[in-house]
Amino acid sequence: MKNSVDTTGADAVPGKGLLPYAMDGADGDALRRAHRHLEHPSLAARLSSAVGTPIEIAMTLMPKAWFAVVHRAAEVAIAKALDAAASSLRRKHERSAQELMYKGLAAGSGGLGGFFGLPGLIVELPVTTTIMLRSIAEIARDEGEDIHDEDTQLACVQVFALGGRSETDDAAETGYYGVRLALASYMSAAVTQVAKHGMAAQGAPAVVQLIRAIATRFGTEVSRRAAIQLMPLIGAAGGAVGNTIFMQHFQDMARSHFTVRRLERKYGEQLVRANYEMLNTVD
Repeated sequence: MKNSVDTTGADAVPGKGLLPYAMDGADGDALRRAHRHLEHPSLAARLSSAVGTPIEIAMTLMPKAWFAVVHRAAEVAIAKALDAAASSLRRKHERSAQELMYKGLAAGSGGLGGFFGLPGLIVELPVTTTIMLRSIAEIARDEGEDIHDEDTQLACVQVFALGGRSETDDAAETGYYGVRLALASYMSAAVTQVAKHGMAAQGAPAVVQLIRAIATRFGTEVSRRAAIQLMPLIGAAGGAVGNTIFMQHFQDMARSHFTVRRLERKYGEQLVRANYEMLNTVD
């Protein structure tokens, strides 16, 4: 795509060196904010702060057999969300993203599911995930995406794979562009399949593989959210608290993901990625 901005200069990162290519000041700031959320979203830290206990300790209360169940539930939830992309997201919406409203809806569904513990999570998760998808889609539209486009709809579902990395992770594999690269072949094949057959092609191998790839990462975050429902003195309230934090987390991921995509449309993917990876080196 043609670059409308002079890229011969360098964009300063105050106190942290220079970016390799110039961007408009506001766009450079937007990329830095996106980078901060995408690389260090800290869902675990948010959950730990809410319950006053490290989430890793909370996860030890979860029976090992339940991890497989939760990951399977995550896969079902992603498939349900993709189904929503084929129906409700096609309806025209003109309002700006109503992020607070969706937090309230997620808290309500989480609170109801929390009364029944982990079995309740299995029933509630597809509902919460679909609510989250609606919020993600509105954010995508705010960032200039056409939510009626199949590529955008799949990009909305892709947000569920964006969980960021821990301090011990390899950024090249688990950072934002690492995840996008890992999903690229699945996304490409799924977009081709959907372009030919529409979202009704959910049972096609390419789409199933994409769902499984996303659900693998999403299931880890679901497990963290589920863990707080097992903590003493939290119980059912954990569903509402966890879902509110869960929603905020993925709203941040969506806003950042579609900010990067907006900048890529303006400057080209190569330039934006070069700037983004420079931020990794000074992070």
